[in-house]
Amino acid sequence: MKQGRDRHDRNTGDLLNWEPPVVVNRFDESRIRKATLRARVAGAVSETLKECELGREEIAVRMSAWLGEDVTKNMLDAYSSEAREAHTITFHRLLALVHVTDDVRPLQIGAEMFGHLVVDNKYMKFIELGLKTERSERIKRLDSELDNEIKSALRDIRSGYSQ
Repeated sequence: MKQGRDRHDRNTGDLLNWEPPVVVNRFDESRIRKATLRARVAGAVSETLKECELGREEIAVRMSAWLGEDVTKNMLDAYSSEAREAHTITFHRLLALVHVTDDVRPLQIGAEMFGHLVVDNKYMKFIELGLKTERSERIKRLDSELDNEIKSALRDIRSGYSQ
Protein backbone atom coordinates (compact mmCIF):
# COMPACT_ATOMS: atom_id res chain seq x y z
CA MET A 1 0.00 0.00 0.00
CA LYS A 2 1.31 3.43 -0.88
CA GLN A 3 1.83 5.88 1.94
CA GLY A 4 -0.07 9.19 1.94
CA ARG A 5 -2.83 8.12 -0.49
CA ASP A 6 -6.36 9.32 0.05
CA ARG A 7 -8.26 6.43 1.61
CA HIS A 8 -11.65 8.07 1.03
CA ASP A 9 -14.27 5.72 -0.39
CA ARG A 10 -15.40 7.47 -3.56
CA ASN A 11 -18.30 5.05 -4.08
CA THR A 12 -20.11 6.16 -0.92
CA GLY A 13 -21.99 9.44 -0.89
CA ASP A 14 -21.14 12.10 1.67
CA LEU A 15 -23.97 11.98 4.20
CA LEU A 16 -23.31 15.56 5.28
CA ASN A 17 -23.92 16.79 1.73
CA TRP A 18 -27.23 14.95 1.35
CA GLU A 19 -30.27 17.08 0.72
CA PRO A 20 -33.83 15.77 0.76
CA PRO A 21 -35.57 15.54 -2.60
CA VAL A 22 -37.96 18.27 -3.67
CA VAL A 23 -41.36 16.68 -3.13
CA VAL A 24 -43.51 19.67 -4.15
CA ASN A 25 -42.36 21.77 -7.08
CA ARG A 26 -43.25 25.44 -6.69
CA PHE A 27 -42.41 28.66 -8.44
CA ASP A 28 -40.23 31.16 -6.63
CA GLU A 29 -43.02 33.24 -5.08
CA SER A 30 -41.27 36.52 -5.90
CA ARG A 31 -41.42 35.63 -9.61
CA ILE A 32 -45.19 35.08 -9.74
CA ARG A 33 -46.50 37.41 -7.04
CA LYS A 34 -49.17 39.32 -8.92
CA ALA A 35 -52.20 41.48 -8.12
CA THR A 36 -54.76 39.21 -9.78
CA LEU A 37 -55.20 35.48 -10.29
CA ARG A 38 -55.20 35.99 -14.07
CA ALA A 39 -51.86 37.80 -13.88
CA ARG A 40 -50.48 35.07 -11.59
CA VAL A 41 -51.45 32.39 -14.13
CA ALA A 42 -49.87 34.45 -16.93
CA GLY A 43 -46.71 34.75 -14.81
CA ALA A 44 -46.68 30.98 -14.25
CA VAL A 45 -47.05 30.32 -17.97
CA SER A 46 -44.27 32.81 -18.67
CA GLU A 47 -41.90 31.19 -16.14
CA THR A 48 -42.66 27.72 -17.47
CA LEU A 49 -41.95 28.82 -21.04
CA LYS A 50 -38.72 30.62 -20.05
CA GLU A 51 -37.35 27.65 -18.12
CA CYS A 52 -38.21 25.00 -20.70
CA GLU A 53 -35.40 23.75 -22.94
CA LEU A 54 -37.76 23.83 -25.90
CA GLY A 55 -38.54 27.01 -27.80
CA ARG A 56 -42.06 28.39 -27.89
CA GLU A 57 -42.58 27.25 -31.51
CA GLU A 58 -41.72 23.65 -30.57
CA ILE A 59 -43.85 23.80 -27.43
CA ALA A 60 -46.79 25.02 -29.52
CA VAL A 61 -46.28 22.21 -32.06
CA ARG A 62 -46.17 19.56 -29.33
CA MET A 63 -49.17 21.02 -27.49
CA SER A 64 -51.11 21.01 -30.77
CA ALA A 65 -50.23 17.36 -31.39
CA TRP A 66 -51.15 16.34 -27.85
CA LEU A 67 -54.45 18.22 -27.88
CA GLY A 68 -55.42 17.57 -31.49
CA GLU A 69 -56.09 21.28 -31.95
CA ASP A 70 -54.08 24.26 -33.13
CA VAL A 71 -51.87 26.06 -30.60
CA THR A 72 -49.51 28.72 -31.94
CA LYS A 73 -46.46 30.56 -30.63
CA ASN A 74 -48.55 33.76 -30.70
CA MET A 75 -51.10 32.11 -28.40
CA LEU A 76 -48.34 31.15 -25.98
CA ASP A 77 -47.01 34.71 -26.11
CA ALA A 78 -50.51 36.01 -25.28
CA TYR A 79 -51.04 33.47 -22.46
CA SER A 80 -47.78 34.52 -20.86
CA SER A 81 -48.46 38.25 -21.04
CA GLU A 82 -50.06 40.06 -18.12
CA ALA A 83 -51.02 42.88 -20.50
CA ARG A 84 -53.12 40.61 -22.76
CA GLU A 85 -56.06 40.28 -20.37
CA ALA A 86 -58.40 38.82 -22.98
CA HIS A 87 -56.05 35.88 -23.55
CA THR A 88 -55.95 33.65 -20.48
CA ILE A 89 -54.87 30.06 -21.05
CA THR A 90 -57.68 27.51 -20.87
CA PHE A 91 -57.41 24.58 -18.47
CA HIS A 92 -56.99 21.94 -21.17
CA ARG A 93 -54.21 24.00 -22.77
CA LEU A 94 -52.59 24.45 -19.37
CA LEU A 95 -52.63 20.65 -19.04
CA ALA A 96 -51.02 20.38 -22.48
CA LEU A 97 -48.36 22.89 -21.41
CA VAL A 98 -47.64 20.83 -18.29
CA HIS A 99 -47.46 17.67 -20.41
CA VAL A 100 -45.08 19.14 -22.99
CA THR A 101 -42.79 20.99 -20.56
CA ASP A 102 -42.99 18.39 -17.77
CA ASP A 103 -43.44 21.31 -15.36
CA VAL A 104 -46.23 20.76 -12.81
CA ARG A 105 -45.69 24.08 -11.03
CA PRO A 106 -48.65 25.77 -12.80
CA LEU A 107 -50.91 23.05 -11.37
CA GLN A 108 -49.39 23.60 -7.93
CA ILE A 109 -50.57 27.22 -7.92
CA GLY A 110 -54.17 26.07 -8.29
CA ALA A 111 -53.83 23.18 -5.83
CA GLU A 112 -52.40 25.43 -3.09
CA MET A 113 -55.36 27.78 -3.38
CA PHE A 114 -57.50 24.94 -2.04
CA GLY A 115 -55.08 23.56 0.54
CA HIS A 116 -53.69 20.75 -1.62
CA LEU A 117 -50.37 19.74 -3.12
CA VAL A 118 -49.26 18.29 -6.43
CA VAL A 119 -46.95 15.42 -5.50
CA ASP A 120 -45.18 12.92 -7.74
CA ASN A 121 -46.74 9.44 -7.64
CA LYS A 122 -43.43 7.95 -6.51
CA TYR A 123 -44.08 9.51 -3.07
CA MET A 124 -47.56 7.99 -2.69
CA LYS A 125 -46.36 4.95 -0.70
CA PHE A 126 -44.64 7.28 1.79
CA ILE A 127 -47.79 9.36 2.14
CA GLU A 128 -49.86 6.21 2.72
CA LEU A 129 -47.30 5.02 5.28
CA GLY A 130 -47.51 8.37 7.07
CA LEU A 131 -51.29 8.15 7.17
CA LYS A 132 -51.16 4.60 8.56
CA THR A 133 -48.59 5.66 11.17
CA GLU A 134 -50.77 8.60 12.18
CA ARG A 135 -53.79 6.29 12.46
CA SER A 136 -51.80 3.79 14.55
CA GLU A 137 -50.67 6.54 16.93
CA ARG A 138 -54.26 7.77 17.27
CA ILE A 139 -55.43 4.23 18.07
CA LYS A 140 -52.67 3.85 20.67
CA ARG A 141 -53.73 7.16 22.30
CA LEU A 142 -57.36 6.07 22.38
CA ASP A 143 -56.36 2.68 23.77
CA SER A 144 -54.32 4.36 26.50
CA GLU A 145 -57.21 6.68 27.36
CA LEU A 146 -59.58 3.71 27.52
CA ASP A 147 -57.12 1.81 29.75
CA ASN A 148 -57.00 4.80 32.09
CA GLU A 149 -60.80 4.99 32.19
CA ILE A 150 -61.02 1.26 32.96
CA LYS A 151 -58.41 1.55 35.72
CA SER A 152 -60.27 4.52 37.19
CA ALA A 153 -63.57 2.62 37.10
CA LEU A 154 -61.94 -0.39 38.80
CA ARG A 155 -60.51 1.83 41.53
CA ASP A 156 -63.95 3.32 42.09
CA ILE A 157 -65.52 -0.16 42.26
CA ARG A 158 -62.87 -1.45 44.66
CA SER A 159 -63.28 1.55 46.92
CA GLY A 160 -66.97 0.85 47.18
CA TYR A 161 -68.03 3.67 44.88
CA SER A 162 -70.13 2.87 41.85
CA GLN A 163 -72.70 4.70 39.87
